[in-house]
Amino acid sequence: MLEFQKMAGHSKWANIKHRKAAQDKKRAKVWTRIIKEITMAARDNGPDLDSNSALRLAVLNGKGANLAKDTIDRAIKKGSGAEAANLQRHTYEGYGPHGIAIFLDTTTENINRTVANIRSIFSKNNGSLGTNGSLSFIFDTKGVFEITNETIQEIDAEELELELIEGGAQEVEKEEEYISIYTSFEDFGTMQSKLAELGIEAKSTEIQQVPKTTTRLSIDQAMDVLKIVDKFEEDDDIQAVYHNMQLTDELIAQLETE
Repeated sequence: MLEFQKMAGHSKWANIKHRKAAQDKKRAKVWTRIIKEITMAARDNGPDLDSNSALRLAVLNGKGANLAKDTIDRAIKKGSGAEAANLQRHTYEGYGPHGIAIFLDTTTENINRTVANIRSIFSKNNGSLGTNGSLSFIFDTKGVFEITNETIQEIDAEELELELIEGGAQEVEKEEEYISIYTSFEDFGTMQSKLAELGIEAKSTEIQQVPKTTTRLSIDQAMDVLKIVDKFEEDDDIQAVYHNMQLTDELIAQLETE
């Protein structure tokens, strides 16, 4: 049977960012990322939500992040413009301070600028940019579905477990407000269909790089890593930052007091 676990490190970090994003400037960064996702999805497969599953997913993520309807509509319209034609997706891999692996998803209209910025952030923060594929032994590509506990209150726990297994769930992690469901990359679409069948609307639905194992650091060392993570997240070309540092209870407590 599927094991419902206490929230693990990578999900705790995601949820900490949810809480912080609702309170500070990172909300704008989240919106910028989603707007790009919507624009590119509309550009690649058209503006019709019914026939464009990627666009439908991006719009759902926008609604989950409280992105205004007018902003969503403008992003869809922008997808047919010349500016959207220049946007490209690229990934970059490297190592940060204390040997922590870092994987970056980017969307940019200027690759030279993006690479230069990434290289600079690595070099200025005791890290180094590597070659694509160099971290494939550290990260798995997974589907990650985040739902709020209130959306499943009317569903029997055992029945929900069986349904999620049928949808391809490999792991389910629980926190007070959120539940994170992990699937293989191949089962991403299957879980989307299963949640729709159950009438559950996800708060966010993403393809993420999830570390197979994590590295434990001291608080001071961990703060060095979070410093470079913050620098990457401040760059408008970088859509997502993944790392394999273990987020210990002590580190979580430190972050939540800031």
